[in-house]
Amino acid sequence: MKTYYALGLALLMAAAATVPSHADEPQLKLTPTGRILMDGALYASPEKEMFKDGVAIPDVRMGVKASYGSWNAKIDISYANQKVGIKDLFIQYNYNKEVFFRFGNFIHQYGLQSATSSSMKPSFEEPLSNSVFNAARQIGIMAVYNGPKFLTTFSVHAEPSSINNSPNALNHQGYGLITRLVARPVVTDDGTVVQVGISGAFTTPQTEGEDMPHQGFSMAGNFPSRVDKVVAASVDLTHAMNMWKFTPELLLAKGPVALEAQYFFNRVNMRHNLHNFTGQGGYVTLRGLLKGDHYTYSPVDGGLATPRPKSLEFVALYNYTSLSDPKAEYIADDGTVLTGIYGGRVNTLSATLNYYINKYILMRVNYAYTYRWNSSDLPRVNLNVFQIRLQVLF
Repeated sequence: MKTYYALGLALLMAAAATVPSHADEPQLKLTPTGRILMDGALYASPEKEMFKDGVAIPDVRMGVKASYGSWNAKIDISYANQKVGIKDLFIQYNYNKEVFFRFGNFIHQYGLQSATSSSMKPSFEEPLSNSVFNAARQIGIMAVYNGPKFLTTFSVHAEPSSINNSPNALNHQGYGLITRLVARPVVTDDGTVVQVGISGAFTTPQTEGEDMPHQGFSMAGNFPSRVDKVVAASVDLTHAMNMWKFTPELLLAKGPVALEAQYFFNRVNMRHNLHNFTGQGGYVTLRGLLKGDHYTYSPVDGGLATPRPKSLEFVALYNYTSLSDPKAEYIADDGTVLTGIYGGRVNTLSATLNYYINKYILMRVNYAYTYRWNSSDLPRVNLNVFQIRLQVLF
């Protein structure tokens, strides 16, 4: 299968070279893309069987971007854990300089972290709250208004498993709505940014096994390391009716210093008069350029742009995530109603040093301390991890 993908990309690039040139027509432009992540990690934890020191290549991707007049397209193929999968696969129509529409499979904007690639998170790994409460790539349509003072998005999407399963295999497809509203009254060329925003979403249940078609939700996230992939918090909810969620965000920057913060609230309403489930969390990130001029702003992402080559950046992160709700109710196997759903609470403190070697290569060095407790199925864990990453991105 990898050979077929490589051959397809080669044919696309060859086709671009054969497109005739006409001064009065837009030109088809194809650009290859790719990334390689190489990680090493040392773990210190009383749970010695859960974490083993080692190295890994957690992600390899190849793809291509295309542009033709007002149209753009992207395909991104990933190879990880002995599996080939589709990541981004979309077509975009640029109505004008401020409005565009995107169709396909991609991450829809929901908060500060949603418009940044997973490999470009400045805290080495994305905050656990974002991986738990934000959604993965989903097939859908997103409309974006990118004005000078406001960024607004609105999405309609199918459930994430639709990329791998047909509607009849799912019985029927779950769906959802997402919107993000950002106000940025101050954005200057010298790196001063004041931005506040809020995102909201509504989602219907998704398929959770043959016995509970479209009556469940699953939320989970791993400890902040990809050498050993270990679940930090997890909850599976059945007899669910729908989910409502929102996340306010804050971004402040002044020259070489920036503050990012976000709070997540997820409410799952249950059937059969069961008490609903609430999950919540948040993070605060303090960023500083030890070497480099100042931060720059990416308007279409509603966040800071990647620092310039040769920059040296220090990032401190605190994250709290809770998938435990003592008031939530569920139905046990014997039919009785029980109170208290405990998927775990997690605290994380981390410090990361990012060196942007050049336009295509960067190195990250990270220390993270994570404490997990209050889980009915998983033990308490104290974890210290030291890790390093060499990353190639083009």
